[in-house]
This record gives sequence, C-alpha cells and structure tokens, in this order.
Amino acid sequence: MESIIIISAICVLIIFLLMAGLPGKALKWIGQACMKLVIGALFLFFLNAVGNQFGIFVPINFATSAISGFLGIPGVAALAMIQLWII
Repeated sequence: MESIIIISAICVLIIFLLMAGLPGKALKWIGQACMKLVIGALFLFFLNAVGNQFGIFVPINFATSAISGFLGIPGVAALAMIQLWII
C-alpha cells in the first residue's frame, strides 16, 4: 500500500474514535490506549521517513508503538538514540 493510503486510513480511524466517544470508563481507557498506539505508529512512520536520510530506522511493532505513543516525542527520541548508539 502507498503511504498516503495508510496515513489517510489512520487519520480516519482517529477521527472516528474521537467522534464515537466510546461509553464507559473501561471502554474509554481501551479507546485511548488504542489511539495512543496509532499515534505512536504515526510518530515512528514519520521518524523513519525523515530519519532514512540519516540512517535511522526504528521498526514499527507493538512495543515501539507503545513506547512512542505513551511517552510521546521523548519516547521517539529515546528509541532513535537506542537505535543509533546501542543496536
């Protein structure tokens, strides 16, 4: 798939989750966690797109998406530093 299709599908999913407003606390937490995972995957996608010029590639999987989604930009920076200096 092309990257435009993937980004569009993720944006539509985020908008749908924001507008649907899942009822109940448990479902709300699950929805927020899923949204953070998707946002983390987007962060990693953009890191890989830009970082490819500098030799940075962080694989997009559940663990890295969770780290970058829940920690945000500092988590993405930490993953990039780990990729550069440790692995």
